[in-house]
Amino acid sequence: MTDTVPAAALPEPEPASPPAAGDRFANADLRPVPATERTWTTYNFAALWVGMAVNVPTWTLASGLIGVGMDWTQAVLTIALANVIVLVPMVLTGHVGPKYGIPFPVLARASFGVRGANLPALIRGVVACAWFGIQTWVGGQSIYFLTGRLFGADSWWADAGEIAGRPWTLWLCFVAFWVLEIAIILRGMDTLRRFENWAAPVMLVGAVLLLIWIANEAGGFGPLLDQPSQLGWGADFWDVFFPSLMGMIGFWSTLSLNIPDFTRFGTGQRAQVWGQSLGLPTTMAAFALLSVLVTSGSQAVYGEPIWDPAELAARMDSELAVVFALFVLLLATLTTNIAANLVSPAYDASHLAPRHITFRTGALIACAVGVLMAPWKLYEDPDIYIFTWLGTVGGLLGTVSGIFIADYWLLRRTRLDVEDLYRAEGRYWYDRGWNWRALAAFAAGGLLAVGGSYSGPYPENGLIPFLQPLADYGWAVGLATSLAVYLALMRFAPPRGQVLDGGVPTSSRG
Repeated sequence: MTDTVPAAALPEPEPASPPAAGDRFANADLRPVPATERTWTTYNFAALWVGMAVNVPTWTLASGLIGVGMDWTQAVLTIALANVIVLVPMVLTGHVGPKYGIPFPVLARASFGVRGANLPALIRGVVACAWFGIQTWVGGQSIYFLTGRLFGADSWWADAGEIAGRPWTLWLCFVAFWVLEIAIILRGMDTLRRFENWAAPVMLVGAVLLLIWIANEAGGFGPLLDQPSQLGWGADFWDVFFPSLMGMIGFWSTLSLNIPDFTRFGTGQRAQVWGQSLGLPTTMAAFALLSVLVTSGSQAVYGEPIWDPAELAARMDSELAVVFALFVLLLATLTTNIAANLVSPAYDASHLAPRHITFRTGALIACAVGVLMAPWKLYEDPDIYIFTWLGTVGGLLGTVSGIFIADYWLLRRTRLDVEDLYRAEGRYWYDRGWNWRALAAFAAGGLLAVGGSYSGPYPENGLIPFLQPLADYGWAVGLATSLAVYLALMRFAPPRGQVLDGGVPTSSRG
């Protein structure tokens, strides 16, 4: 006979002992962070987000929205709203970090199964590798443009021969930046925390100085700020607004999954909640506004809007100013790329083969894969970048977020058996390590979220024509669908060895 215990009567779980060293599902990087080593404060998390949000792709987000017909107020409001929305799953998923000290792939075991967790880890890892490649390309471009400015227009640098349609000096800068990132990430997470702490204020000062410089050159901000919306506020605007909003949400939907990789080092829930709330939406909105103001000034000075900050900085008269701009741009790209795009695939790769792949080995794998994905092609078309790449990624990752929230908050009510997360035949083993309910929910959510995709390389009437109306709401559709399907399947077809009591799966063993 199976006994069940009311959810309210369940004791708060104590932190589990680390799994044994020989466990095939654990290694030193995947095991829970001991409570004594959870030292990240509110400032650390806020600085982390400033470091990740201040970067060239973030700077150019508003340009993509203005390019499709919005005015600057519509663009900034869209970006701000998207980041307030994505903050919710960010904080909810981040809760598991300070409480249990586990990374994203281990959290995924609770819903997908000890082996099945490799599926969301692989998806997140591939996306991160692509982002890593894009940011590395941006960093290499920054070095190339500004170094060219230092050498001069008639130098050997500017006249360098081409390889694959681009100057070999640009490829050299790309490789140099790639090597620099590897050197930093191999020093570990604590080095990353210290790096973000001092880099954040330097980057903010640099962005403000760029604004002051262009304002002085332009004598004010005019053309871009006076430009009316081509869409108005009617039906034409809303047709563009919702896919744009989903694209902006997709920009950080990746981090809403693997944020436990960082919050596992937090001193408590207050630190991660306040740190993220103060750091993410405020920085993204302020930085988008800053980019609009600076670009408007560039239009007044040069007769055309210059959205690339590296290209704009290269036009400065002062050599010292160019060097400082180079330093700030490199710092911005480094802090974003290492934190947002290398930490996750490093853990994800380690999760695939814990006995053979460490965090550092996983980071090296991610660095190689990011280059092989040809990031220069992903980044060169803003239409594909926002609607196709960010929209599709957001839809799929929103689906995984829905499953996580349903499992951790609505079913388990934040209670996990940490020991069982690291072993076979425990409550998270399901069917040979896979939970088919999570797979079914992921398939349903993913189909509805991206099945109707119709922009960029997709067919004009959608991959699946009758799903096309849902494509503009991919992230929200994916999250809501997977959450509902997962809850239904776990309730009406509960895993063997578990029962539902008040909506909480509890083990029937012993």
